[in-house]
Amino acid sequence: MNSEPGRSLNAQYQSAKQPVVVWVIFFATIISFMGLGLVDPISPAIAQQLDATPSQVSLLFSSYNLITGIALLITGVVSSRIGIKWTLLTGILFIIVFSALAGSSNGIWQIVSFRGGSGLGNSLFIATALSAIVGLAIGSTAKAIILYEAAIGLGISVGPLLGGELGSISWRGPFYGVSVLMIIAFLVLLLKMPRVEKPKVKSSILDPIKALKFPGLFRLGLTAFLYNIGFFTLMAYAPFVMDLDEHGLGYVFLGWGLYLALTSVFIAPKLQVRFGTVKSMCAMLTLFAFTLLAMGIWTDSKTVIIVSVIIAGLFLGTNNTLITTAVMQVAPVERATASAAYSFVRFIGSAVGPLLATKLAEAYSSAVPFYTGAVFVFLGVLVVAFGRKHIAHVDQISGHS
Repeated sequence: MNSEPGRSLNAQYQSAKQPVVVWVIFFATIISFMGLGLVDPISPAIAQQLDATPSQVSLLFSSYNLITGIALLITGVVSSRIGIKWTLLTGILFIIVFSALAGSSNGIWQIVSFRGGSGLGNSLFIATALSAIVGLAIGSTAKAIILYEAAIGLGISVGPLLGGELGSISWRGPFYGVSVLMIIAFLVLLLKMPRVEKPKVKSSILDPIKALKFPGLFRLGLTAFLYNIGFFTLMAYAPFVMDLDEHGLGYVFLGWGLYLALTSVFIAPKLQVRFGTVKSMCAMLTLFAFTLLAMGIWTDSKTVIIVSVIIAGLFLGTNNTLITTAVMQVAPVERATASAAYSFVRFIGSAVGPLLATKLAEAYSSAVPFYTGAVFVFLGVLVVAFGRKHIAHVDQISGHS
């Protein structure tokens, strides 16, 4: 009886004692996802200083996510030919260059275009980073994914804080900040990451599309597409109704991101063991949908919006880890292919969400985007619930029946 805690502690110690290269990729992943969240605090400032509408500013998210999603189809093709290390470095190089160009821009459409370039770099980096961490980390796949999700959560949480601090000086500051941090990540990876052997079989651009023929992977991708519309309604549109300056927005999204990071590491695994992946995902998505619904009902209350944004991090962080773990196990395909297929569908939803939300607000009222986001997330719950037979085996793999 007494030996069980010892084994558990030893397993945790082994999973924490990772090779240096894993922590280097972990750091670079944090920086990569900082680039996503840093736009939040400066969205209203960009709209005001560049005389742009909220829907035009939302394209900073949409162009980034759309190019990321589409380009994910080629990440396997690239990494199987030039190797994981050089795919990561190429992706980082794109982010460095296009972030700096965005910071040097003088018009909204220039920034939108350069954000698309950053999205291309992001696509090369994120899918490869997940595959690299899973392949190089000590411990189970689930523990490696938790590490990856923790990096995402930290990046998304620190990004708005950095964006708020640098954005209070100038809206250009956050773009230059990401560029500088990615130069550091580039140099560390270049020097510290060993050459990883290339796959024996070259990937095809059609592999991720073919992978979606597996019902379980397709359903998880569709679920992510739907809930990411709600996710990015919150990220891209909420700053326009909070009526806060860059500092205030940075701290709100810092709280949101910290909850996202903590729950992805500590809460998701416990829920997975206790209730199983499918039930836990349905519960988290339902709670997130109700959060968006509350934001729609009380849109005029700044306090409700702020508290709801922060609380949403609890549900999103937990769900992100649950669904990513499921994706890695749901279909009999290579992890990198499964990740690319799922992320392709997910990022298309991430591109739709910001533009749809701001267009609905301009056409109707500030509450409609939140109601609409809630509906899409509820639809995601239904996709999981009614497709349970296609993904139930994930719980059996993870030891939960």
